[in-house]
Amino acid sequence: MPSREEMAKNRYLAPIGHRFLNPELWRFTRRSVPRGVALGLFAAFIIPVGQIFLAAFLAWPARANVPLAAAVTFVTNPFTIAFWAVVANRVGNFILRIDSTATEMVLAQADSTWWVYIVDAFQVAGVTVLGFLVLAVVTSSIGYLAASGIWRVIVARKIARKRAKRLDLETASLDPGHGAK
Repeated sequence: MPSREEMAKNRYLAPIGHRFLNPELWRFTRRSVPRGVALGLFAAFIIPVGQIFLAAFLAWPARANVPLAAAVTFVTNPFTIAFWAVVANRVGNFILRIDSTATEMVLAQADSTWWVYIVDAFQVAGVTVLGFLVLAVVTSSIGYLAASGIWRVIVARKIARKRAKRLDLETASLDPGHGAK
């Protein structure tokens, strides 16, 4: 994961790299973390290449956590992209419910075999692209809600520990026999 300074020195980011040095974009806060997760998931599914840069560019105006947005994009990587492509294709098919009879009619009217291949390619690619768009929106929404919920649980636990520690100290100071042996 590149540091703030490395991102600022990147030649592609040079024109706006100084803006990535804003400490607000690198802090873990209750608002920046869910935004970073959501934007990272959106960028991961919306384009297959350059997701980290897209996540960083999206995180900047949204004031989201840049490192987290960039890290979350690795949900789609060279090892998992085949799985996600199959999932996207099935999601797209589910949404569109392409009628096989309509496809057969188009193919029956086609005279040459190359047209059959083009129709098949566009059908599969279009369905998969739609699936990736749906995955981008749905996973980013779920990611935002999950990150917000996890953040609340973590903060609630910290507050509960502080209260318990404070109560222990208060009861220890009120107990006259405490510390005497």
